[in-house]
Amino acid sequence: MITKAEEISNPDFGIYPGSRPVKDLIKCGIVLLDKPPGPTSHQVAAWVREILGIKKIGHSGTLDPKVTGVLVITLDKATKVMPALMGLDKEYVAVMHLHQDTDMEKLDITVKKFTGKIEQLPPKRSAVRRRKRIREVYEINILEKQKLDVLLNIKCQKGTYVRKLIHDLGRELGRGAHMRELRRVRVGPFNEKGCFKLQELKDSYVLWKEKNEETIRELVKPVEFGVEHLKKIVVRDSAVNALCNGAPLSVGGICRLDEGIEKESMTAILTLKGELIALGYSKMDSKEMGRSKSGIAAEVDRVVMKRDLYPRMWKN
Repeated sequence: MITKAEEISNPDFGIYPGSRPVKDLIKCGIVLLDKPPGPTSHQVAAWVREILGIKKIGHSGTLDPKVTGVLVITLDKATKVMPALMGLDKEYVAVMHLHQDTDMEKLDITVKKFTGKIEQLPPKRSAVRRRKRIREVYEINILEKQKLDVLLNIKCQKGTYVRKLIHDLGRELGRGAHMRELRRVRVGPFNEKGCFKLQELKDSYVLWKEKNEETIRELVKPVEFGVEHLKKIVVRDSAVNALCNGAPLSVGGICRLDEGIEKESMTAILTLKGELIALGYSKMDSKEMGRSKSGIAAEVDRVVMKRDLYPRMWKN
């Protein structure tokens, strides 16, 4: 990070994210869920809301009922960070069932044709307007082939329809194909290794009510976990409350910032204790923020932190 000022946060205000009480984590936290086959993503999110007894809930990247895998759930006030989760790339493992057999050489050549930017027409039963659009497929790797079933690893841009991709692969092969199974193994930086099942969440909640909070702390992450992939700006204690009231971030309020921030990019604005104050959009790049002594560094877009956790230090 680029350091503009050395400053120590006052321990009397705020709290380190890892030290928050569980009740606060549940009111503003992130859960990585391993979605089971059968229910819709909306239904799974509703069950999480019921288990934890909260009012608001959100999820990023809808999965079809039969599809399993990574579902990022935002709890209550953490739904404010949803814009940071919506545009993330995805990774899937899929079983493509061929209608007629083909050799590996032809399969490999055809798969390569569908990497890069491709044109897709969303299926009839989709949540978006049905018109052709361009999506990027970063990689398709053939993991295994058993008779007519081909196991594929697919890394792609958000909004890529894997079922349609497999249908088009089969048509290009001249054999025909359909998707037999699909599992999402990654959403941006969040992968299946960090996921938990609904029953594990329920059990951990019951244990917490019985005064054992160790397990639920593993499942319910602080809201900051949901913005780890964003570039960050760390501010002085004296700037926090003004930002909580929607004021723009001036250069003078910055202590540290990540290298590589681009102008007009989404950034996470944090306290010196690592607490997420808000999502903002940069008005300067990192180099300009680092060398400037005045000016607006970022505009606040969505405030996450409650007001008055830090003292008010500005004048009307």
